[in-house]
Amino acid sequence: MSAAAMTLDTRELRRTLGCFATGVTVVTTLDGDGRPRGMTANSFTSVSLDPALILVCVAKSAPIMAVLEKAAGFVVNILEEQQRDLSQRFATPGIDKFQGVDWRAGSTGAPILAETLAHLDCGMHQRVDAGDHVILIGQVVDFARNEAAPLLFCRGNYAAVADPAFQLPTAPLQSGAVG
Repeated sequence: MSAAAMTLDTRELRRTLGCFATGVTVVTTLDGDGRPRGMTANSFTSVSLDPALILVCVAKSAPIMAVLEKAAGFVVNILEEQQRDLSQRFATPGIDKFQGVDWRAGSTGAPILAETLAHLDCGMHQRVDAGDHVILIGQVVDFARNEAAPLLFCRGNYAAVADPAFQLPTAPLQSGAVG
């Protein structure tokens, strides 16, 4: 542990960081044997539109990290408000996360989960070491979205968008390939 980390109360820091409401994603990829792997993540953001880059942060201690260190690509599946079950499933260690889950292979081969709010199919652009995490920067090669409400997470709990003006009618899936 660094000297700076020893002076911080990491428990309180985690609570403070948890005040920032985020969306909930499931990051998916394929292992070396072609088996689907995935994990719930909320450390996700856009990086650049040109080129189209996004990032997700993964703990070095996460079981999927060994797979992501070798993966050629991954998908960030952004969850709808009604998909808490998927978030919990992919956050649960030691289970077959894909058993009974509908998915299809994306352009990179990585799993795209059915009926999510959106997905970004990415080739691996760069891995950046960052303390106890690795920042995965993906170059978006394909994406799609719909107009449902997002699943949110804040202060250790799921949350919903309370503004009725935000509730948009469900529209057909919008998608596009990059490049």
